[in-house]
Amino acid sequence: MYSFRKFLLLVKTLTFRKIWNFALIYLSFHYSLFRKKAIHWGNPIKVGIEPTTYCNLRCPECPSGLRAFTRPTGMLQPENFRKMVDQLKDDLIYLLMYFQGEPFLNRKFLEMAKYATEKGIYVATSTNGHYITETIARQTVESGLTEVIVSIDGTTQETYESYRVGGELSKVIQGVKNLVEARKSMNSITPYILVQFLVVKPNEHQIEDIKKQATEWGADGVLLKTAQIYEYEDGSDLIPDNPRYSRYKKSKNGKWELKNPLKNQCWKLWHGAEITWDGKVLPCCFDKDAQYEMGNLLTQSFKSIWRGSHYERFRSRLLSSRKEIDICRNCSEGLSVFSD
Repeated sequence: MYSFRKFLLLVKTLTFRKIWNFALIYLSFHYSLFRKKAIHWGNPIKVGIEPTTYCNLRCPECPSGLRAFTRPTGMLQPENFRKMVDQLKDDLIYLLMYFQGEPFLNRKFLEMAKYATEKGIYVATSTNGHYITETIARQTVESGLTEVIVSIDGTTQETYESYRVGGELSKVIQGVKNLVEARKSMNSITPYILVQFLVVKPNEHQIEDIKKQATEWGADGVLLKTAQIYEYEDGSDLIPDNPRYSRYKKSKNGKWELKNPLKNQCWKLWHGAEITWDGKVLPCCFDKDAQYEMGNLLTQSFKSIWRGSHYERFRSRLLSSRKEIDICRNCSEGLSVFSD
């Protein structure tokens, strides 16, 4: 079973310190809920680091695709990446080398991935798959990258490009096959290869097709992911008919609303963080435009940021009035991904 294989890869990265650190975070989170006061012990176990904000596609609900950032765009430099990882590695279990943009556009991406995997961290990335040639696939296996998530949001070119604007489905499928073949020929157990299917109305009829095809390509599994819609109150042509795959529901007044009840709590603020290509530390992946910068790792230590006043105020505010924080109003924590 593919999920068990992934679990084993994750277990291989664990140490007593990491397990103890997780326990501290978990206890402090629930103690905070009990006290209704932000109390935090431990260091993050899951972090996202952004290799780049640039992207080759024009997806309609993505700041990278829309070229809609107000923050600077650029490429993460290896020396800065190493500084980030060196501060996090002792407690970090899972590193996602992705936030916005297409990671493989950064030519130093695999070099950085190798550095992190050699530190005993489970290192994953998410890609649109357009740059995974046979050579890049072999280099990916050589890097030790633990997991590669390839976004394929349609099983025909017409359906695929309705969301992945500017994309070429045949090239992405070949990229998955290249990874599978490189892993096999090099007798490697990594990377763990997942096909991610962002479920929207134009492609929801192809869910069973993508499951079947991903198996035929040799991928290890499929992730069905719900789509974030920025202007959802009046509905959208992207909201699926099947409510299981939607983050939104229609209210009695005819407007659409988020399924998430937005209780005054958030596990993400206790166990993880996002770091942009230029060092900004953000509370979570919904802060795509870096509105809530907690500090900058290019000029500050992570410890000073993680324990700093900005984080303390943000966690406290979240425990008392989460609905008033704009990046929380479209949050899908617990609703966004279904494994099949």
